[in-house]
Amino acid sequence: MHDIRVVRADPAAFDAAMARRGLPPVADGLLALDTERRAAQTALQEKQARRNALAREIGQGKRAGMDTAALEAEATGLRQDMDGLEKRVPELDAAIKGALEVLPNLLDPSVPDGRDETSNVELKTFGTPRAFSFTPKQHFELGEALGQMDFATAAKLAGARFTVLRGKLARLERALGQFMLDLHTQEHGYVEASMPYLVNAATAYGTGNLPKFEEDLFKTTDGRYLIPTAEVPLTNTVAGEIVPEKQLPIRLTALTDCYRSEAGSAGRDTRGMLRQHQFRKVELVSITHPDHSAEEHERMTRCAETVLEWLELPYRRVLLCSGDIGFASARTHDLEVWLPGQQMYREISSCSNCRDFQARRMNARFRGGAEGKTVAYVHTLNGSGIAVGRALIAVMENYQEEDGSITVPEVLRPYMGGMERIAAA
Repeated sequence: MHDIRVVRADPAAFDAAMARRGLPPVADGLLALDTERRAAQTALQEKQARRNALAREIGQGKRAGMDTAALEAEATGLRQDMDGLEKRVPELDAAIKGALEVLPNLLDPSVPDGRDETSNVELKTFGTPRAFSFTPKQHFELGEALGQMDFATAAKLAGARFTVLRGKLARLERALGQFMLDLHTQEHGYVEASMPYLVNAATAYGTGNLPKFEEDLFKTTDGRYLIPTAEVPLTNTVAGEIVPEKQLPIRLTALTDCYRSEAGSAGRDTRGMLRQHQFRKVELVSITHPDHSAEEHERMTRCAETVLEWLELPYRRVLLCSGDIGFASARTHDLEVWLPGQQMYREISSCSNCRDFQARRMNARFRGGAEGKTVAYVHTLNGSGIAVGRALIAVMENYQEEDGSITVPEVLRPYMGGMERIAAA
């Protein structure tokens, strides 16, 4: 959410910032509403002041035996005017809020311009893709041949974009999630949380999922929403709060199922587990002091990268361009893991610095300063640490053998009861 004072201060700069997001100029329309709203508020205050003065004059006149009919008529007219203004001011407040809440965050100057992912900038790479002596298969080919990845049964039960895992692959998925949680809590200082999978509209609004992206969410019959990521409940734990500065940064992590309608993704990744309505993910959330959010963003990205490095999976880090970055983000790093079955890098984590954009929507602040008198908005960050289903895909494809079996990465073997290899029963 943007502060209207930022638009007032430099309308041209605000329009230029929105233009980087591919949006037309909006400042003039916002300022017209703002001007009308401030004029209406001023008029309301002036009429209230005049009505208060009239009340005193009428009282004095009646005590002196004067005819106060004209004064009373003026007061009645003022009351009628005030009724209209008292209705108009909140209407204008709502119009300004409605116009601002669908505008994306301002981009960091370092974000490259571009229309889509082809303009993202590679920042680093890790590892060398394995040289196979055979043609590597995609994960769904491997999983179906193992008899442990079942798309037909999932479609019978729930429809397209669902998967049933069985046996050792189901255990491998569980092992990946537990490994990530242990790494982030024991090595990276995140506090594990168990969060609701259903949230109310205010919570979905706080992270920017509503109102603009309601079609991407699954809504229940009682008005709640299934979470698209644990970012939503984790970040909102500070909604409406004033956090003591000494408690910052707050670092939280959770392993949850996530639910997305995948609106607009028809025809994309229709085979396999890459794009699902339900998937599992370990989420990282940080609530920070504004002065430290840039370094926290780098720290969070490194925490996610460490997961891939411990799994010995080749990946690259990219900086998202203006046309590919998320609505609430000011700067985003994507981690893309190498999938030999596709012979390409695919996203497995996004780590974003939202600065105070979400905090304004949630009214999440901190109290600090020498005497504790400074109150300001926190900065919020979120990242996948990492997507468990996509990690399963990456492990299957990178650790596949010519006979169709999967070698279990060493770091996961303690979570697999010492198992070294997954093969067909």
